[in-house]
Amino acid sequence: MDWARLDELRDEVGAEALDEIVEMFMAEIEGLATKLRARPDPATLGADLHFLRGAALNLGFTPLAEACQAGELLARQGQADQVDLAGILARYDQCLQALAEHRSAA
Repeated sequence: MDWARLDELRDEVGAEALDEIVEMFMAEIEGLATKLRARPDPATLGADLHFLRGAALNLGFTPLAEACQAGELLARQGQADQVDLAGILARYDQCLQALAEHRSAA
C-alpha cells in the first residue's frame, strides 16, 4: 500500500471528501469484483482490469494495480485464460482490509 498517495489525496481534497472518494471507489469496484468472481468475460477482461488498475492507483493500492496490469496485458494479448483472477481478487481483498485498518487507526 502506498499510504503516501492516500495521505496526498487527503491533503488535496480533505478528509471528508476522501471518505466520499473511498466510498465511491467501493461502490463502483465492488460490482466489478463481484462480476470477476462469478463470471468474468474474456472479451472485456482487459478493459475491466484497466479500470480496476486506475482506481487502485488513485487510492495507493499499488499491489492491486500491479496485479491488474499483469492481467490486463495477458488479456489484451488474447490470453485471458492465463490471468490470475484469484490472485488479483485476493490482492483486492487485502487492500480493502489494509485500508479499513488504516482508517480505523487514524
